[in-house]
Amino acid sequence: MPSVKLRFSEVLTESFGFFFANIRLFFHLVTIPWILSLVIRLIGSQMPRESLIPVLAEKLIDVVPMVTFMVAWQRVVLLGPHRLDRLPGLGWSPRETAFLVHLMKIGGATFLLLCAFILTMGEVDPAAFTAGVPPDPETAAKQTLLAPLASAFIVSALIALRVSFGLAATSVDEQGSPVQSWALSRGNGWVIVGSLFLISFAGTMVTAAAVLLLLGVMRGALGADFASYVVTWTFALLVSYAGNGVLATAQAIIFRSLTGWREGVGLPAAALERG
Repeated sequence: MPSVKLRFSEVLTESFGFFFANIRLFFHLVTIPWILSLVIRLIGSQMPRESLIPVLAEKLIDVVPMVTFMVAWQRVVLLGPHRLDRLPGLGWSPRETAFLVHLMKIGGATFLLLCAFILTMGEVDPAAFTAGVPPDPETAAKQTLLAPLASAFIVSALIALRVSFGLAATSVDEQGSPVQSWALSRGNGWVIVGSLFLISFAGTMVTAAAVLLLLGVMRGALGADFASYVVTWTFALLVSYAGNGVLATAQAIIFRSLTGWREGVGLPAAALERG
């Protein structure tokens, strides 16, 4: 299979263009996963927050509705809306299981490193960083772990971004693996990483801005009431899902461009050999 050179601008233009051209379909498909994520968030808000473990557990559980949406949206990108078996969130099939397993292979190490960093950081007293105050041996040992954990997380996240486009293969019932995706992305690694990072970063910033803006408005209208937080979470989750929709679109476009995949043809032999 001849090598393909991806263009950063084309990946972004096609991804955002496809998403906003199908924005009505997005609202149709995201409804149930969006509601499920909101329920998970509301339940999580009632749990004690003495440690960060409940927060991490909430994020982990929230992967389930996100997977149902990502699978459905990538199938829309690659196959069209007529090939959806059902609305995402109304069921779970071996396809979603395969996607979840593939996702764990790609991002499992990154998530564990993030958990380790957050838990270690949470145990370090900020006062220990004050100049001229020698930390006790236990705190010093924890501080020495932060830099390696942060470095390992960054490297792991970059690798995960590079190979994440392979998730689209699982969405259309093809074989995929991080090793195969790494081989297929040779010569395009930084374009893939840059495109997906920019989309993820933009989605995170827009979500954060939406939370701050809407929470301020709701507090002014409803006061420091639980209802204001519910409204804010509801809107913020929708914005977050929109960001995931653009990300899933980009992954599917990159997958199709690098493999030449078409329905009924499957992955080229060269792509399978690389995996």
